[in-house]
Order: sequence, then structure tokens, then C-alpha cells
Amino acid sequence: MSVSIEVAQPLPGAAFGATVRLARSLAAEMPIGLPEALAQAGGLLLIPGMDEISRAPELLVRLSRQFGSEVEDYRHLLTGQHLVHEAQPEIYLVTNTVPGARPPPARPEPPLTADGLLPVQYPHRKGWHTDQSYRRPPPDISLFYAVTPADRTRGQTLFASGILAYEALPAHLKARVEALQGLHAQPGTGRGRKEALAGQTPRPFAPHERSQSQPVVRAHPVTGQRALYLCEYGQMDWFDGPFVGMQPGPHGDGAALLDELMSHYTQPRFVYAHEWSAGDLLVWDNRCLVHAATWYDAEKEQRLMWRTTVRGNPGAIYAGERRSWIPEAVAV
Repeated sequence: MSVSIEVAQPLPGAAFGATVRLARSLAAEMPIGLPEALAQAGGLLLIPGMDEISRAPELLVRLSRQFGSEVEDYRHLLTGQHLVHEAQPEIYLVTNTVPGARPPPARPEPPLTADGLLPVQYPHRKGWHTDQSYRRPPPDISLFYAVTPADRTRGQTLFASGILAYEALPAHLKARVEALQGLHAQPGTGRGRKEALAGQTPRPFAPHERSQSQPVVRAHPVTGQRALYLCEYGQMDWFDGPFVGMQPGPHGDGAALLDELMSHYTQPRFVYAHEWSAGDLLVWDNRCLVHAATWYDAEKEQRLMWRTTVRGNPGAIYAGERRSWIPEAVAV
């Protein structure tokens, strides 16, 4: 490991992840060895004390480029330009401080588990997903930075390891999902489970909005480790899916299998819950983790987080594919 970083594994209270401390500031030197540390830690790094990013947001973009060949420019991909950082268009704002921003997720009911703990397991906890799985090729890495977090007891971010969950699958489920494809839907296209249960008719697709199939078991292109790769309520297609070739709809065989898999995937033994402090930076690998946000009191608290998305190595199964989410008229 590079002398420019110090790595401690695993993250507190978890079976995966690592805490990284840098030898020098980002302004003085970009650290060496972070992609290798991310792979060795199972896809999740916490880098605390990165307050210099708040003063110089371009440092977050420069650091993001250490993880892949392309950092997404949100000017070209979001309709809500109010959520794009005014000076660094590669930074997406996750916040309640901007008019029209997405509200925090609902509080679970009940708000705690029977033993008084934060709920993490589906379906008590909903919202588990991996970033932009409705695109082919999907992105690799996300970086998430706390400018102004909510109180540490709220607004947590939860992560579940697809590697550990896959390794612990019973043999009959491993065999069942080995060649299975999930059908992932873009939020906002009306194809989520909530809309299906309500009997709503989804609006017509634009070609670049079509749901995309993804392998349920995905081999990591760097480590070769196999991991579960799927989402739940809002990011699977509940009209034609959630699985290709299985009974579709919210009451079909596919729905029953997804519920079984997501309940297994999000068991507490596979989960890390991060309580945010200002200056924390999390780096996660979308190819082998899912994550979920938790509730905070948006009427009383202000929260500002910055996110970047890195692309470049989705794996051999996507080799040569054009980008599904870009209209053909402007695709390059």
C-alpha cells in the first residue's frame, strides 16, 4: 500500500470497508493507492476530515478522477440544473437547501427495530439501490461528501455488501440466480412497484428511457469477485419485470424472488451504517454494493452533500455498447 495513505479494515461495526487517512492534503498531493484500497476493502472507503473540499470543490473532482477515466458532467444529463454545482458541473447536490430538491426518504414504520436499533433490513427499510443501474453500461464508483450533514443520529447512509450476501446465499438460490437478468427502470418513468400496486399505467418511454437488463450476479471487473446486483421498490421495472423471463408484476413469482433476495442482501451482518460528520468523504463501488438513505427532519435541519459519479470499467459484458441513456441523435 502507498505510504501516502493509511488504511484500517474493516469499518467499525461492519464486516467490510476501510477507513483511510491521507498523509498530505489533497491540495498538496493527490493520494496514491486509493483504487487498490477500495478493491481490497470490498468496495467502501471512509476518508474523514476532508474539510478542504468544502473550500475547494475542484479537489473532489480531481480525486474522483483517481478512480476512473470519466467523471460525469451533470449539465448534460439532468433536467434539474438547480441541483448542479454552479462552479463544478461534475458535482451533484443532494440537499434540501435548494427549492424543488427531492425530500428525504420517509421515516420507517416503526422507526426502530424491536431491539431499538436503526432498521436496515428490507422491507422494513426501503430505498436500497445501486446508482444508475437503469443505464447500460452502469457507472462504477460514487463519491459522496458531507458539506453540511444532518444530525449524526439522522440522515445516515446505509451500505450492504453484494459480495458477502452472494457468498452466503443458500445453494438453491445461487443456482436460481446464476444466469438471471434483472430489469432496471429509471425513476420517474412510472414503472416502480408503488405505481404497479396502484394500478397506474406508465407513461410511454422515450427510447433512451427504456428499462435495461442487468445480471443479478455480477463479476467484478477488477477483483473477479461475484456479487448480487439488484435494487428494490423504485428502481426495478414492475410491469415487465422485475426479472427477465419470470412472471412479471408486483404479485408474481419474480416479485417473490426479489423480496427474498433483498431481505437476504440487507441483513445486518452484511450492512454498514454511516453516521455523518462534516468533512467525511465516502467512496463506494456500485458494482458490488447497494445503499440506502435514512430520514432526517428537513423542516428543522439543512443538509448539503456533494456527489460525483465515475465511469470507465463496467466489465467485459458491456464492451462496445453505446450508452443507453443518451438519445441516438446526440450519442457519440
